[in-house]
Amino acid sequence: METFTHFVTRLSSTQLLLITLTLLLYTPTWPSSAAATQTELLRDFKASPDPSIQTFQTLLADPNGNFSLGFLRVNKTQLALALLHVPSSDPLWLANPAQLARWSDRTTLVFNGSLILSDPQGKVFWSTHTQGDRVVLLNTSNVQIQTQSSVLWQSFDFPTNTLVENQNFTSTMSLVSSNGLYSMRLGNNFMGLYAKFKSGSNSDQIYWRHRAMEVKAEIVEGKGPIYAQVNPDGFLGMYQTGNPAPVDIQPFNTFHRPVNGLRKVRLEPDGNFNGFYWDGSKWVLDFQAISLPCELPSPCGAYGLCGAGNGSCSCLDNRTEFRSGECFPVQYGDFCSGGLGEISNFWVIRRSGVELPYKELMGYQTMSSYGECERVCERNCSCWGAVYNNASGFCYTMDYPIQTLVGVGDESKMGYFKVLEGAGRKKMNVGFGVGIGVVCGALVIFVGVAGVWSFGAWRRKRGGGGGGVKRFTGQDGGLSSGPYKDLGSASFRSIEMGNNSR
Repeated sequence: METFTHFVTRLSSTQLLLITLTLLLYTPTWPSSAAATQTELLRDFKASPDPSIQTFQTLLADPNGNFSLGFLRVNKTQLALALLHVPSSDPLWLANPAQLARWSDRTTLVFNGSLILSDPQGKVFWSTHTQGDRVVLLNTSNVQIQTQSSVLWQSFDFPTNTLVENQNFTSTMSLVSSNGLYSMRLGNNFMGLYAKFKSGSNSDQIYWRHRAMEVKAEIVEGKGPIYAQVNPDGFLGMYQTGNPAPVDIQPFNTFHRPVNGLRKVRLEPDGNFNGFYWDGSKWVLDFQAISLPCELPSPCGAYGLCGAGNGSCSCLDNRTEFRSGECFPVQYGDFCSGGLGEISNFWVIRRSGVELPYKELMGYQTMSSYGECERVCERNCSCWGAVYNNASGFCYTMDYPIQTLVGVGDESKMGYFKVLEGAGRKKMNVGFGVGIGVVCGALVIFVGVAGVWSFGAWRRKRGGGGGGVKRFTGQDGGLSSGPYKDLGSASFRSIEMGNNSR
């Protein structure tokens, strides 16, 4: 008995340090939790971000521990109130994506009947504007503000870029990509993806549309709006309010195949709309609205060219290298800044064998020739470019800065694209630029050496006497405008690509 007791005593003492170190070293730090994670927030709750936390600070958890509401650290110095899927650390919802707060212990989240995120100066970044009794996080990932008898507010009614299964998406809502460029909205009988190519404009360009097939049920006019929902059975359905039968089904790869993890759809920063399910260790891609890279709204960036066969990127101006995901810097505005209808300076890229990736969703005019199509755009200060199909006579004009075009083998499809004066010059061919630099450097050295030799010869001839050396100054330096001349009010430069003619 004494031997057994002695053995246990020795074992406990030798294990104690190891157990302590194990707890210290292997305690998870993402997501970081508050001193005591709560399952509900009551009135007079108050919290501030902990400066020592680098990633996520938990404030509220669902009963199963799969979801967490808390402070998400963004770009080291900013803060978003976010809902995380704990196993993947993936944000499913942000309260304040457009107005991030500072990650500071002076930023506060309070619940006084309303959830309010603010700073000491009184700036309110976000508020629910409610008079509730408590905040809870359901095991569906839905954050709710409740009274004893009703739900006053819920995060499911204000999605950001993600929908989870059984979350209703109505015609009054929109999903917005994390970069703010793309959105998803519902129409009367369709689901559409839109691009905000034109800054400050409310007229977004639709680039993908899925119309309800109405196989299992029809949309009845006047019987209510449609809504969308991710179904646990593996599809994205559209429904009409009051009718449980779907008016449309977009099947996932796991359609009618049960999965144990959460399903979600997300609007991506590249404009695609993807579906996923959680397999216990990672998110598995299960659905893509747009399957081909060149059908995305701008896969190669501004003034890019996407190869239809392989999805490779190049530039509309083939003197420009495609580097760092773009050809030219993104441009904004229009060409109307000259005032009194005058058109700002621009230069022009012409390219044959191109078409728009979403031309079926754009308006067009029928014209007799490419030249007529080009002139319509040239004289319009709101027009950035035009694409003409010589076979159909369709002229598509763009009232937003040029995005990616698709390269095709048909040389009868021709494009005309304006570029604001001065844009893209730094991206011109590197070899050409280096060559010019070497030549200029050699000339400077030659002139310098010749000048020193000539001055020495002059001094020797004059015997070193005479007055002081005079200072010579040449004309002001700078680059000339080159051989291009102003051509009327449009004042543009033209770069011809391909074999098309005006």
